[in-house]
Amino acid sequence: MNLRQKLLLTIAGLVVLAVAAVTWTASIRTRRALEEIEQQRSAGLLAQVRGEFQRQGGGITATLDRMANDERVQRIAFNATHGGDTTVFLSEAATLAREYQLDFLELVNGDGTILSSAQAPARFGYHEQLTASPGPFLQAVEMRDGTTLGFVSQRAISVGSGSFYLVGGRKLDADFIRSLPLPDGMYVWFYASNQVQLDPSKMLTSTPVPIETFQDILSSALVSGNEVTRMVRISPQRFDHADVQAVPMKDQSGTVTAVLLVGASRRPALELLQHIRAIAYAVAGGGILLSIFTSLWVSGIFSRPIERLAAASRAVAGGDWNVRVENTSRDELGQLAEAFNAMTSELLEQRERLLQTERVAAWRELARRLAHELKNPLFPLQITVENLLRAHELPSAEFDEVFQESARTLLEEIAHLKAIIARFSDFSKMPQPQLEVVDVNALVERVAALHRSQMREEPQEITLELNLDPLQPKALLDPELMHRVISNLLLNALDAMPNGGMLKLATRSNAESIEIVVSDTGVGLTPEERERLFTPYYTSKHHGTGLGLAIVQSVVSDHHGSVSVNSEPERGTTFTIRIPRGVEPAAGTGVSA
Repeated sequence: MNLRQKLLLTIAGLVVLAVAAVTWTASIRTRRALEEIEQQRSAGLLAQVRGEFQRQGGGITATLDRMANDERVQRIAFNATHGGDTTVFLSEAATLAREYQLDFLELVNGDGTILSSAQAPARFGYHEQLTASPGPFLQAVEMRDGTTLGFVSQRAISVGSGSFYLVGGRKLDADFIRSLPLPDGMYVWFYASNQVQLDPSKMLTSTPVPIETFQDILSSALVSGNEVTRMVRISPQRFDHADVQAVPMKDQSGTVTAVLLVGASRRPALELLQHIRAIAYAVAGGGILLSIFTSLWVSGIFSRPIERLAAASRAVAGGDWNVRVENTSRDELGQLAEAFNAMTSELLEQRERLLQTERVAAWRELARRLAHELKNPLFPLQITVENLLRAHELPSAEFDEVFQESARTLLEEIAHLKAIIARFSDFSKMPQPQLEVVDVNALVERVAALHRSQMREEPQEITLELNLDPLQPKALLDPELMHRVISNLLLNALDAMPNGGMLKLATRSNAESIEIVVSDTGVGLTPEERERLFTPYYTSKHHGTGLGLAIVQSVVSDHHGSVSVNSEPERGTTFTIRIPRGVEPAAGTGVSA
């Protein structure tokens, strides 16, 4: 993932997180605020309904007070309490109810006997359960065609030492519910029954809703006798929900006789929350688009200069030390580009100085080694010539003998000089590899076979172990040059084991390269020796020119491969040659120690 993609994801993620956080906070606070408002509205409506109940009850009580002061009622009360004929009052309750606009009215004697009933004349002579509380209160009232719920109040009339009672009230029906002034979004329902088995005919409402909608909340209120609050879906429409509060209504004995349901619609809150979400989605979408353009803009300011720096760094790593980074700004990125250009310039200067130093050092080392190599045979030559000069004064027979011996010595040392010059000449003009497909296992076996006899002739026997790859790896290489490389490493291994040991030759292969491993159990190398091991003319042996491993490195590099060494003192040494599969010859080195 590049910097531009990271910037895009980061900015888009921050925008989405910010919008989500704001939306969540706004939704939570809005929901809470609306819930508080709805609770306040529900409480206000409930107080209003209760006030209307009290007003209705107060009106019934006032009506009974006026009726109690009526002269006819006073006469009926006097006759009933003084043993008069009460059958003459059978129709009086109905007449008074119509006159005073009451739905219920019963004239009751002091002992509770009903003298007249407007709503149920057949109750004449029945016993009425009188209460100590005058009312008003809810009560199930028996009618001609059944039972209905109503507001009932009780008024006592004192006549001498006796009492006479007026028990009257009005129906609690749908007209009463519809008469309530309801704010927009508020509902009132009244379940005029205390039966858990719901009866649709007992549901008094200003808004038609199937009674099954209230099954749960009504059952809970009727069973517990306490107020219950639930969220109720009052229609199939998406947002038509309401927070409904069920308030059990009790009669004068404390028995639940009905349930008042007050609801506040959640449609405004839900629609507002949906509107907030829609705005949030729109803002998030716009934010993502903005983040895309912002990331593109930012990448133009930051990522492109960084990409140019990265490309220039790769070019320097690949060997192009003349690369420069274009600087078009004066900020930190511009300073970085200037520092990079200054660094490459300094590297070029240091490289030239280093190359010059290496050339001088190489020529000095070459001159030193060549002088050292030539000095050894020159001394015998000088002594031989001096001997010849001195022998010139000797008799002819003795001179001939000295001449013959000196001539042999001169020829031997001249041959030695030619060999030294040939070795240095070979190193200076290493041939380019003539590549062909070679069986690496067979090549290693030929080298091992060539030196087996030498291993047996060593003072201490050396054991040879071959561990060749069973896949028979083949590589594109020069068999003669690689034969020389392996032979050189093998001879070095033999020199490192003067007391005998184990010499191992192995081949390994993978999809990218083929490895040739030469390992011994000899004296090993110190870290300092490993560092200088491939330096031309350096040798840790008492004999040799120090060119063997330099030639190994040169040949392997010409095959676009690498050679590495792993060694510790007294624990042996392992050389590993890695040759790529099917690579054209190329210049370069790849040596690690």
